[in-house]
Amino acid sequence: MAHFQGLALKLLALALALGSISYGKPAAAEEAGNKGAEIYCFMRQAGNPHGVSWDAAYARIKRQSSGLFKTSPEHAAVLITETVVTNKDKYSSCAKFLGALYSGREEVGVDSIPGASANPSKSSDTSRYNY
Repeated sequence: MAHFQGLALKLLALALALGSISYGKPAAAEEAGNKGAEIYCFMRQAGNPHGVSWDAAYARIKRQSSGLFKTSPEHAAVLITETVVTNKDKYSSCAKFLGALYSGREEVGVDSIPGASANPSKSSDTSRYNY
């Protein structure tokens, strides 16, 4: 339980940091984050696994980007996180899925259980950010 609280505090600190950084964010990036969050959260809430939901959301964010450079997977994850955190009422049931954007784990809260053995194929998925 203490590990889960530590993770929650880290996510809160990240959300606060993102809130202060996102001031003046270009409208295109904000729109891409909104669309990505809508897709990712809808699919996760419908029972789809992280990988499928991430692929769909990231494809939409990449397509939305109008800049010379493609949006990196890490930046796309931040855009989704920013959108969920700044629109807490709209995405209240999606917050529990945000950790998977950074860890790749399918199970919510699996690393909060001492001695829990995660499925290695899910926890060692390094392909989630391939593009």
